[in-house]
Amino acid sequence: MSLLLDEIALAAARLAEAGVESPRAEAELIAAHVHGVRRTELHAVPDASFDARFWEGIGRRAAREPLQHITGRAYFRYLELEVGPGVFVPRPETEVMTGWAIDRLREMDVAEPVVVDLGTGSGAIALAIAQEVPRARAHAVEADPIARGWTEKNVARVASAAPYTRGRVTLHSADFTGADFTGADFTGADLTRSDLTGAHFARPGVAAPGALSELVGKADLVISNPPYIPLGATVPPEVGEYDPPAALWSGADGLDAIRAVERAARRLLRPGGMVAVEHGAPQGAAVYWVFCEEAGWRDTRNHKDLARRDRFVTAMWPGERADG
Repeated sequence: MSLLLDEIALAAARLAEAGVESPRAEAELIAAHVHGVRRTELHAVPDASFDARFWEGIGRRAAREPLQHITGRAYFRYLELEVGPGVFVPRPETEVMTGWAIDRLREMDVAEPVVVDLGTGSGAIALAIAQEVPRARAHAVEADPIARGWTEKNVARVASAAPYTRGRVTLHSADFTGADFTGADFTGADLTRSDLTGAHFARPGVAAPGALSELVGKADLVISNPPYIPLGATVPPEVGEYDPPAALWSGADGLDAIRAVERAARRLLRPGGMVAVEHGAPQGAAVYWVFCEEAGWRDTRNHKDLARRDRFVTAMWPGERADG
């Protein structure tokens, strides 16, 4: 057995004592990151190349810093994304909802489907759709400037690896939870274009009549992984101490941002367009009724994640758009 694999075994025991759920796998991932190899190649790392940075990373993880902050990477469907302080780390549960959205977009009889990702964070959902749905155009909406910085990095990263995505992700600076999503937005009037990525970004100070006003009644799909944790709830240290608070907390029942998604979706969707919104496992019934028939929605459905827990709700907007 190599020295590195011995050290990984010791590190896994330390992570297990610290309460990390997958200690061996995470110790191996930290080692692979430090040595610049795939996890499956660790057995071939020479003993002489053992790097003390491995134990630094293990110490950080034992203190419950997220693995993705230590490696600087998060994996989402077929994407490798850059993440770090100030941006929500995408979760595997969101991949299930995104897969549902990709399947529905592929089924639509629309040449260039228009998608709005509300609260895009790292850009994971919007970029996955741009990568996997030919000719789809994704509008990624994010209010927080630090999170938008990570989105910009990931748009550039994905465009470099997959040039066919260039020009198909537009980043908007807007708060979808504010004032019925009708406040000033820095897009739609004077966009600039990045020569590297082909993505469009707003020039600060140029205001449009309303948030995403150019997309009102035109979106084929609105999708969101919004904040949905009730205020005062207990969360793991990796979440409460490292994810940005604006991406976590959402009112006394956790549904404030989801209600804002519902209002925004009614405004943005074309007749027959669809919405998909992630929620916490205990919230399935409550979110279902946010998208009820009395509010004008049809075909509302609960969907489960890989652990068979309620995870996201979808619905169809059948009639004339509503701005309300």
